[in-house]
Amino acid sequence: MKRPAVVLSFIAALLAVDISPSRAAFEVQGVIVDESTHQPIPYATVTLDGKPQYADANGTFSSGSAVRIVAARAPGYRSTSVTPTPDEPLVVALAPFRARAVYLSVYGVASATLRDAAVSLKDTNGINALVIDAKGDRGLTSYVSEARESIGAAEKAPSPAPVVRNMAALLQSLHQEGLYLIARIVVFKDDPLASAHPEWTVRDAEGHAWRDREKLQWVDPFRHEVWDHNLDVAEEAARLGFDEIQFDYVRFPDAPGLSFSKSNTRANRTAAIAGFLTAARARLARYNVFVAADIFGYVCWNLDDTAIGQQLETLGAPLDYISPMLYPSGFTWGLPGCTKPTADPGQIVRRSLAEAQRRTKLPGVRFRPWLQAFRDYAFDHREFDADEIRAQIDAADAEHTDGWMLWNPRNRYDPAQLPH
Repeated sequence: MKRPAVVLSFIAALLAVDISPSRAAFEVQGVIVDESTHQPIPYATVTLDGKPQYADANGTFSSGSAVRIVAARAPGYRSTSVTPTPDEPLVVALAPFRARAVYLSVYGVASATLRDAAVSLKDTNGINALVIDAKGDRGLTSYVSEARESIGAAEKAPSPAPVVRNMAALLQSLHQEGLYLIARIVVFKDDPLASAHPEWTVRDAEGHAWRDREKLQWVDPFRHEVWDHNLDVAEEAARLGFDEIQFDYVRFPDAPGLSFSKSNTRANRTAAIAGFLTAARARLARYNVFVAADIFGYVCWNLDDTAIGQQLETLGAPLDYISPMLYPSGFTWGLPGCTKPTADPGQIVRRSLAEAQRRTKLPGVRFRPWLQAFRDYAFDHREFDADEIRAQIDAADAEHTDGWMLWNPRNRYDPAQLPH
């Protein structure tokens, strides 16, 4: 029987944190510290029985009432949870972490061949994280999703992709391999949802359902019903065991003359995107998962919202990680002094990250860029092999980011082309 989204949310609340009466509860005073240096971590997120707060500048926090579970996270570290004990200050140690990730699509994670090849990179190349499609570009999920079924989107999907029958078990096995797991959720580009709910569809000037260059429909980023559904999917991913929820296509379509439920102004667009991400942070708070979003590379440079609602200065507050897509092939107009980005991919990455940090006043650890691991399509059509990939990685490392993620849509990563 299909369950409505409100029921899914209620179930999520019950499953998010084990606060059963069998666990003893104690009032807590504690400090969040770096596991390696034992130095306090300022402003870490602390979740007490599913309720979030922040540590202070000295890494300290207090509960004010009895709690059973203390969870914590901070950018640049692994998250953790501990059980408090009575009559002693609680020291919560977070392990430093920088992601070195590769991407697996809905098809890639369901393919034992592609998945195992990606996992094996941890031994040959030091890959320590996977970005896995929870809901991909065509609205397909990599597992059987009750959230999608309950809203009618699953039955509108194209020919079904292979799914992972027990995603929770797979994630547990990948965690046992030491991998950090990121759920990628494509948000407003959602052809099945648009077909299931035409009233939510982005329309052209004539009132017809608009389709992008891939002939896919989008849903209206102003509609809170669309927000709620994507947050239901995000909660599913959190309950399955992902460490991080990463939102992609969290933007307006980049086409003129489209019709939405509100006026398509810059102020309205930026409020919608920041509002969705703020709602996501609130909905996911009890799970102690990191929250991230992908942005266009030029968003690091454009002073406006790039006409898609991605205003760089509005993204730091709701997100743990900002992930600009710094593919040199995507920098069609280059940068000042760099007219052929594929000839100097490191410059594109380094300068874009430096500019993003300058504008937001955020440290490098709040950024984790997507890097290009596929053939150029815009300039000289070169393969991005070891030299190009290494140049991008070196540039990201030089800007002290929280690591990097490699994008290859075919999910094929040659160990000889990756850093060792």
